[in-house]
Amino acid sequence: MATEGRSRKLIIGLVVAASIIMGKLFYIQIIEDKYKINASNNSMVYDIIYPTRGIIYDRNGQIIVGNKVAYDILVTPKEVTPFDTLMLADALGVSPDFIRDKMAEYARNRRKIGYQSMVMLKQIKPEAYMKFAEIQYNFPGFRGQVRSIRDYPFNAGGNLLGYVSEVDQKYIENHPGEYRPGDYAGKTGIEAAREKELRGEKGYHIYLRNSRNQIQQRFKDGEFDKEAIPGNDIVTTIDAELQHYGQMLMQNKVGSVVAIEPQTGEILTLVSSPGIDVEMLADIGQHYDEIARDPHKPMFNRAVQAAYPPGSVFKLVNGLIGLQEGTLTTENAYPCAGGYHFGNHKLGCHNHKSPLALEEAVMMSCNAYFCYALRNVLENKKYSNIGEALDKWNEYVQSFGFGHKLGSDFPAELGGTLPTSKMYNKRYGENGWKFTTIISISIGQGEIGVTPLQIANLAATVANRGWYRIPHIIKSSEGVEIDPKYNEKQYTMVDTTNFKKVINGMWRAVNSGYGSGGTASVAAVPGLDICGKTGTAQNPRGADNSVFICFAPKDNPKIAVAAYIENAGFGATWAAPIASLLIEQYLNGEISEERKGLEKRVLDGNLMSRVKAER
Repeated sequence: MATEGRSRKLIIGLVVAASIIMGKLFYIQIIEDKYKINASNNSMVYDIIYPTRGIIYDRNGQIIVGNKVAYDILVTPKEVTPFDTLMLADALGVSPDFIRDKMAEYARNRRKIGYQSMVMLKQIKPEAYMKFAEIQYNFPGFRGQVRSIRDYPFNAGGNLLGYVSEVDQKYIENHPGEYRPGDYAGKTGIEAAREKELRGEKGYHIYLRNSRNQIQQRFKDGEFDKEAIPGNDIVTTIDAELQHYGQMLMQNKVGSVVAIEPQTGEILTLVSSPGIDVEMLADIGQHYDEIARDPHKPMFNRAVQAAYPPGSVFKLVNGLIGLQEGTLTTENAYPCAGGYHFGNHKLGCHNHKSPLALEEAVMMSCNAYFCYALRNVLENKKYSNIGEALDKWNEYVQSFGFGHKLGSDFPAELGGTLPTSKMYNKRYGENGWKFTTIISISIGQGEIGVTPLQIANLAATVANRGWYRIPHIIKSSEGVEIDPKYNEKQYTMVDTTNFKKVINGMWRAVNSGYGSGGTASVAAVPGLDICGKTGTAQNPRGADNSVFICFAPKDNPKIAVAAYIENAGFGATWAAPIASLLIEQYLNGEISEERKGLEKRVLDGNLMSRVKAER
């Protein structure tokens, strides 16, 4: 009896299992179409519908990247029958050999290609497309495809916007299930940073194929077709007019200009020069080799990727740290006898009055003063040794946004470099170094490396009296959200009250008048109250780099700018005029007659031969 009971249970179990399996098969084969569609892929043709890529706007609603129609010719090799090569070549405006070579290539890869459609010709002229359409019936397996490509109605920064190009196998592998051969994606700039929002979602029409591989009709009258979903539009923080003007000022110069709205951290202008002209972006494939061979590296975005010595603009940071540490006061005056003397050595300085207190030291950019300022910080008795003091200094400097990535939403941003006690101990040995060993960091040289974006952020931080919002280039808009971190204030470790003490020196550097000792009088614009600091950064590859940071107006500032020009000499020679012209154009909407001569000098200035010769 026990044996019969076990047999009965076994039979019941088998019946239940069989019922479940049969029910599942019935559902899959009769009810659920998805599995039938997947199993029938060999008899179906998916005609891909490419979505319209999202439009990119500037902060004022001006289109800086739009779309225009492009025409491609596709071929499905397995559907091709013998055809008139000369007729097809004539219609498409190519040589017969081009078509023969393509077909031979497809034949060699027929197993890999299968029933895929390949893009044989991209972006043909509309006349050629129409000519082909009239005779397409003669060429089974060939068809046209209409898609949109990028259009640039305004010249507002090729490096900033980035380019869209066809994905390669590596890109496809890095984005599994998202792309296939023939698809396009943003590769650099905003196009890459916001690829997911801009690209949209592909659609398709499904057609049936008969036993002779001929397309017959729509599958189930299009019930399972999918419409393409356009990409989301992007609103940037960029002022297109100001961006274009910045590019004009930087023409024939190597370097970068960055402008930020201090209160919001929104990037108004980000120029890297030489850069990629927007006319090249629409067909980057045709120009890629030319751009890549350019010795001045136009694809290299200096604004966020070049780590330069900041030079004398960094004196502001050292002065502020000294004030916060209590090792420096506004009344402290230090001598400058042509520089800072130590032993038989001297860190030189230009001629000016001596001794100097803080305001005048900022105004005249005295090297000796800021050597004393940093020496007092590093030799502060509250620290057990200079290594501990330096690491505290490093912590202060990092709070200004140096030594690490700022966290901007712009791709490929670098963080720069800052020295630490560990670095110097490794180089000179434990206790094998002192202040005079590393004296160059007093004036922004030595082991300090910063990007133009970081020093523009320094200008914004000083303008805000001690805080900044992380610089960013995208605004929130419908369908596009920005990270909440861009709305948060980032405070430095220096009290707000200390900033006004260096700001007065920055104001005097620009507005004290020619001959007063101010290093940036060339940047003065009546009524704008520009505050600025010049820098001349040593360059091991040639002439010094010209640096200038500024903001305006002094109270309730609307714009902060950093200009960094390679091999251009003193900060007041090129960087200060460029930055101040950008500010004047932004705040006044025009350049005054009194400064038209300065504008012409900058627009006509060509430093490329100097840079090329030195490299």
